Amino acid sequence: MIKRSVFFAKPILLVLFSWLLLAILFPVYCIASYPQGKQLPINQDPSPDIKNMPAVKWKFHSSQPIMASPVIDENTVYVGGLDSILYAFDISTGNTRWKFRTGGEIRSNVLVDGARLFLVGGDGTIYSIDKVSGKQVWKWVFNKTAVFLGERKYDIADYFNASPVIQNHTIYFGSGDGKINALNADNGDLLWSFKTDDIIHATPVIYKDKLIAGSFDGNVYALNSKTGTLVWKFKSVGHEYFPKGEMQGAPVVFNGLVYIGSRDYNLYAINADGGYCHWNQKFPKGWVLATSIKDSILFVGTSEDKIIAALNPATGKELWRTDVKFNIFSPCAFSETMLYTGNLMGKVFGIDSKTGAIRWTFVTDGYKQNHDKYFKADDSFSDDFFRVIRNNVDYINAQLKWGAIFSSPAIAKNSLIITSTDGTVYCLEEVRVKN
Repeated sequence: MIKRSVFFAKPILLVLFSWLLLAILFPVYCIASYPQGKQLPINQDPSPDIKNMPAVKWKFHSSQPIMASPVIDENTVYVGGLDSILYAFDISTGNTRWKFRTGGEIRSNVLVDGARLFLVGGDGTIYSIDKVSGKQVWKWVFNKTAVFLGERKYDIADYFNASPVIQNHTIYFGSGDGKINALNADNGDLLWSFKTDDIIHATPVIYKDKLIAGSFDGNVYALNSKTGTLVWKFKSVGHEYFPKGEMQGAPVVFNGLVYIGSRDYNLYAINADGGYCHWNQKFPKGWVLATSIKDSILFVGTSEDKIIAALNPATGKELWRTDVKFNIFSPCAFSETMLYTGNLMGKVFGIDSKTGAIRWTFVTDGYKQNHDKYFKADDSFSDDFFRVIRNNVDYINAQLKWGAIFSSPAIAKNSLIITSTDGTVYCLEEVRVKN
């Protein structure tokens, strides 16, 4: 049984049936898979704040929804969509530099390392791609079944696939077969593989000589990054509706602590060296899967609690919280004194990272076109919402229409890039007022 309002605010008993039905009836639009779940790069030179409401500089519309987060490198934006295509855009103009077609839905973020990109596809294949030409350098099939059937999903709320990370010319990533793989980044040769008891769709994190990853089996695993041997593992508490306590959130590390969210409504702070719990905080209504660190503050985005909050990472004490009225599933992007996050209603918020004050709100095209079909003016559900939305299939298709944002924004200089389930990549730029 699924907790009331995890997907929408009525009890849903046949989640697995709904997922199978969705996969059969709507294979292109089947939402499943990584909260995104990911370890965001730390800005060494923070972008200037976008303090005022930005305007659309350019946008690109794909044929299918986009779940993955954009990645900016130099003057190029890279992002993949459920149309199975990885795109490279000129950040100044929005012109397409190149397209790379894979064999399955793309629900993970690219990793940029030097002259290459690394992409974990939804077709059981990891690709190494020349970032300038968009040509394949090598590929490695990690799951032959997924080549034909697509990446295995846990259930309808398994939104992302794991993105790869790199250290010392070694690529690490998790997958739907429950394995963590380590590959030689130069040629794609397998160095080692570690098997867990369920799906790994959250992006791992590297800490010293350890690779740390969460699994849907409810454990966090710390492995020796060179050999793949187990150093420690930590088991979640579990919950009435989610007894396994699936580790769906992507871990982040700060000051020797691993922060990771589970489906058991807990946010855990785990000692990165020993694997014991330093503290945990249970959120009353649901999951807290989107975590990020900036200026020694832990920022968390929640699902059913519908807030973004700033916490003291040493104690878990709340410093401030802001109500964003809908679910957050991916970490923030940051500039000098602001953070940027999107919610599943199709809104992007520019927020003061010191106080939590919302400075501006941008809405997607899907929100503009379909908001009144599902919501009231105050963003609460319309009176006939549950006559229109009768099951998970209806709810997910509605999310596609109203332009939900499952991804993290990306910021560089004066440009903020966002993606949405309305299939659009938006480049926003602050409108500067001339004196």
